[in-house]
Amino acid sequence: MHARQKMVRSVTSARRRLTTVAVALAGTCAFGLVTAVPASAEVSTKCGTYICVNTAHQGKDYVQDITVTTRDGLTGTLRGFVRDYAKSAAGVSKARFTVNREFSGEPLLVCGGLDRGGRVIENTCVALS
Repeated sequence: MHARQKMVRSVTSARRRLTTVAVALAGTCAFGLVTAVPASAEVSTKCGTYICVNTAHQGKDYVQDITVTTRDGLTGTLRGFVRDYAKSAAGVSKARFTVNREFSGEPLLVCGGLDRGGRVIENTCVALS
């Protein structure tokens, strides 16, 4: 009877391990689907003197996100803006702004900006065409 109980325990713990691995794998796959850029997305980049602006977009009308990075690695207030969308992040050297919006009309400029000490240091725009 003891031998049988040991066998049952090992099968049960093996099932738990298998279930745990399956749940972790499913969670990882789901997270990857949520955070991944769709295959049809393009990334456009423009660098100025002090910042670089990257944007993931689909075609010339749909903007997924704007990433603004300082070239010197120093912090400041970084801004991302396109038409009526504007967000900012203070005290950082890199910021990602999720837009996920369609904008109609031509031309579409996706911009980033850097402020330091209350002054605008630079604005740089990527033209989507």
